Amino acid sequence: MKLKELKNKKILILGFGREGKSTFNFLKKQGLVKQITVADPKKNQDYIKNIAQYEVIIKSPGIPFKSLPKKIPGRITSQTEIFLENCPGKIIGVTGTKGKSTTASLVYHILKTAGKKVFLVGNIGKPALMFLTKADAKSIFVYELSSFQLTNIKKSPQISILLNVYPEHLDYYRSFKEYAAAKANITKYQSKSDYLIYNSENQIVKKIARNSKAKKIPIKGKYYQLDTLAARRAGEIVKVPEIKINKALKTFKFLPHRLEYVGRYKEIEFYNDSLSTIPESAIEALDFLGNNVETLIAGGFDRGLDFKKLGKRLAKSKIKTLILFPDTGKKIQRAIPKSSNIVRYFLTKNMAEAVKFAYANTDKGKICLLSPASPSFGIFKDYADRGDSFKKFVKRYKNANIKI
Repeated sequence: MKLKELKNKKILILGFGREGKSTFNFLKKQGLVKQITVADPKKNQDYIKNIAQYEVIIKSPGIPFKSLPKKIPGRITSQTEIFLENCPGKIIGVTGTKGKSTTASLVYHILKTAGKKVFLVGNIGKPALMFLTKADAKSIFVYELSSFQLTNIKKSPQISILLNVYPEHLDYYRSFKEYAAAKANITKYQSKSDYLIYNSENQIVKKIARNSKAKKIPIKGKYYQLDTLAARRAGEIVKVPEIKINKALKTFKFLPHRLEYVGRYKEIEFYNDSLSTIPESAIEALDFLGNNVETLIAGGFDRGLDFKKLGKRLAKSKIKTLILFPDTGKKIQRAIPKSSNIVRYFLTKNMAEAVKFAYANTDKGKICLLSPASPSFGIFKDYADRGDSFKKFVKRYKNANIKI
């Protein structure tokens, strides 16, 4: 939505979290504050009571469309759409069920190292509208886009990166099909002069790419390999020399809780992959680390996901010890065929206890991996709290004499 279309309109900002507040501040600077009303579900249960009165509704990402009335007279837009339609610079959009934060950070680091006028915005960076008044034709915005931000947009970035699409956020969307359609919006409105960098090994992504008008750049890889290759291709498109890309990749520090190497203690290697909140990401972690993984810590909040594929992958692995958290821990255990190599199962609600089990039951020279395949809610505040707890107890017990 163009900024001129907002003038003299009755505007409702729906949701007043980080993005909603930044939208309000941006519109205030545009002289539109007298036209704005704020409605926030956290403060008022009747926040959509008078929604039909407004000509423009700027919806925050966290509010599902399914929670709104089916027929709304006003136009529903978002900060993301406003930014995409008004930014004078180049936008590199990054999305995927998993890997988008790492990939966006990699792209930003490459362009920053190369001396480009680049900004990291969106899901990982600051709200995009904060930078719109400073943007010019030479500005490049690396925009990490969640499915929530992509829902309902009518314009796509000039350069789009689509990493993967797996079942996720099924409590937010009416169906997986609706979730996948939101992800597809990153390329849906691209033209023949735009670029789509996509994972050619993900079946849903391949299907989305077939319908894209953009110049297609297929990539392959597992975990960080895929993220790094996607970032490299984005750098090449904006004409960063290969020598500068290589230099940037050598100095990049990977984000925590994403296959983060915690250390080697008592001759056991520990990896923190707490951001693994779906079965597919746990499978990729196992594929990446290989047969040295002997202990896996998994399980968490139950979003109704299917663990059959993970069960089959675990049966093929060399894992001998499985440490499981509720609520999905038992579901993961039931999904594992009897032919697996797993000989020890532990059910626990306590990370300290989980790490003690790991130390006592992992052989020297092997790997203990935290890759839960489930969200963290319940026992932990979020994935970072879960990962930090794992790291804390791994280091706390590194010199302890543990017997289980």
